[in-house]
Amino acid sequence: MIHLQVNNIFKNFGGLQVLNGVSFEVNGPELIGLIGPNGAGKTTMTNILDGAIKPSSGTVYLNGQRVDPLPPYEVAHAGLGRTFQVTRSFRRMTVLENLYVPAMAMDGSRKQADCVEQAMEVLKFLTIDHLRNEFGRALSGGQQKLLELGRLLMLDPDIIILDEPFAGVHPKLMEIIYQYIYRVNEDGKAIIIISHDMDTIFTLSKRLLVLNYGDLIADGDPEVVKNDPAVIEAYLGHDDEDFADKLVSSNGSEA
Repeated sequence: MIHLQVNNIFKNFGGLQVLNGVSFEVNGPELIGLIGPNGAGKTTMTNILDGAIKPSSGTVYLNGQRVDPLPPYEVAHAGLGRTFQVTRSFRRMTVLENLYVPAMAMDGSRKQADCVEQAMEVLKFLTIDHLRNEFGRALSGGQQKLLELGRLLMLDPDIIILDEPFAGVHPKLMEIIYQYIYRVNEDGKAIIIISHDMDTIFTLSKRLLVLNYGDLIADGDPEVVKNDPAVIEAYLGHDDEDFADKLVSSNGSEA
């Protein structure tokens, strides 16, 4: 059973305290939204989970293994994968190579022919199989995001973190990302979505985590969380006015 345990995570950069004792757990194939105003600590939390940075204090356990001291590639081996706000494809590799080469690197026992076959199935699912021989640098921003999702399917992590997967994506590609999220979740994977798109967060998430200035101020059912006075105050008192407007409109009330 999938189990992620985040215990009392603090992170400071010099005199700036970014995370203040954040704790939560993921149990099984949950579908979780992680939201918060700009500067709330979402990216820092994500970078700690995937090993890119280390917490000042606190621990992270994945399926019983402590992973916060590990480098990102070992965290990936342990079962956590992520995408990035700014996509990171291998620009001089073809789309097909972008999928099967990392998969073979993660598991040296896999045969190239098997990886290529799986990669083609993934590309067909993401509707970009016609681009298999194009170089990564030739793809649009939305297609780059699909390619990153494809890499995660190839690596088969237990927990997937999607960092702003809908930003700048054409509505047709958004539908494909929706299908990806539902399929992967139904296959037993836990997914954490970080997004400023309130519509998608409330459509997809079954549970919502809210960060504000490094504090976890809410954790629960999205319909309950969005009516939490602390959450409303966090957004309405922040510079992220557009986000606040969407939160209020989703409640069907006025500030």
